[in-house]
Amino acid sequence: MTGDRLKVSAVIVCCDEEENVERCLQSLTWADEIVVVDSFSQDRTVELCRKYTSRIFQREWLGMVRQREYAVSLAQNDWVFAVDADEVITETLRNEVLMRLSEDKEDNSGYYIKRHSHYLGRWIDHGGWYPDFKLRLFRKDKVYVGGENPHDKCFVQGRTAKLNGEMIHYPYKNISRQLRTIDTYSDIVSERLFEKSPAFLLIKMIFRPPAKFLETYIYKLGFLDELPGFVISVLSSYYVFLKYAKLWERRRTLRQKSPQVVPQILSRTATSSE
Repeated sequence: MTGDRLKVSAVIVCCDEEENVERCLQSLTWADEIVVVDSFSQDRTVELCRKYTSRIFQREWLGMVRQREYAVSLAQNDWVFAVDADEVITETLRNEVLMRLSEDKEDNSGYYIKRHSHYLGRWIDHGGWYPDFKLRLFRKDKVYVGGENPHDKCFVQGRTAKLNGEMIHYPYKNISRQLRTIDTYSDIVSERLFEKSPAFLLIKMIFRPPAKFLETYIYKLGFLDELPGFVISVLSSYYVFLKYAKLWERRRTLRQKSPQVVPQILSRTATSSE
């Protein structure tokens, strides 16, 4: 029974998430609708989703921004709860969401929710990982999905508030999975950087990785998360190094294929920035 509560659609974007998706769906059975946008998973993801919803849509992967935007567009209710397959809605958060949808109604257009990640056998409480506030609950007619791949970001028109309840986040099964994600994400980001300008500065590749380590491990207190905090900081630094190394590789490949192209592009970039 929803009573006078505003109805909410939970929307999930996924691909090959059989290890996570059922745990996520079980935490969303209270939602008035569950919408899944799957990118032709090769595992049991779709089979598991069918146990919880019939609203499953197959769509070629076009980047996280466009996938999330499409998923939101399919929601049939005025309020949307955007959830990732590796996230779980706690009972406390569920109750708070239901209360807000019963009481606030027209007061707010969106709510920020904090994620608490569990990785390498412990809760990660520092290093910039917590509290990791995301705008995930919002009015469909007030939202704009933007950001830059591989990360989407939701923006709303109107007033927002923060909820006290948490989403549990299981970002990686192990270090190998994190390394695979780093490899994929650094590909995407280096391509985006190259499209903006193929210019490469060695100084960035030298100094930004150690700066990232100091930021996450020292300034943001990653050392308080013990050895997992150290691993996370090292791999965060490695990710920064890798995206610049791949930018250099792309520029080198282009120069080898078309030696005359890079100087022309760099000249145009310099002129447009003056």
